[in-house]
Amino acid sequence: MATPQPQPTSTPGAAAASGDAASSGPSGPLTRLAALAHRAAEGIGVGLFTALFLVFLVQVTARFGFDRPLPWTDEVAVSLYVVVILWAAATLVPEREHVVFDLVWNAAGRRTRQLMRVSSLLLLGGLAAWALPASWDYVSYMAIERTPVLEIPFMWIYAPFVLLLISLVARSLHGIWRALRGLDLEDAGVPTQ
Repeated sequence: MATPQPQPTSTPGAAAASGDAASSGPSGPLTRLAALAHRAAEGIGVGLFTALFLVFLVQVTARFGFDRPLPWTDEVAVSLYVVVILWAAATLVPEREHVVFDLVWNAAGRRTRQLMRVSSLLLLGGLAAWALPASWDYVSYMAIERTPVLEIPFMWIYAPFVLLLISLVARSLHGIWRALRGLDLEDAGVPTQ
């Protein structure tokens, strides 16, 4: 009978949040804080998705059940969809869940993989950092623009995009640090520690 293997993690708090002490290292205050932050991000994501689902049910019921479409449901559903996608991408989706083209990675040696990982993370994090000021300018400018029905400032709808960019920069820096230490260089390009 095979013993279950621990699930790979790529975010600092994910191992602690899942209770996998073997891969999370010492259980210090920083690890506990990361686990708490991860659980909070999950809770917010669940709340946002639940709200989206409930608005969708109201929309379908009003439109097809009572033949009285409600304009606000379209606006809220679209806005929540944008926020849910950006929130999840910024805070919840681990690296192992992303699409990976590993044909070249698996054929490369350890030093080449290290170079590939560091250079790709430098490119990704660098582009996100470069886009951050202009993205923040645009998002903050959108505070004057409002949605047509409920008049919600567009800033609040697109603010998670800035969070996504910050997350990409932070994850890239963490990944570079780990790659320089010789970690996360196994087959398939997916970290298991």
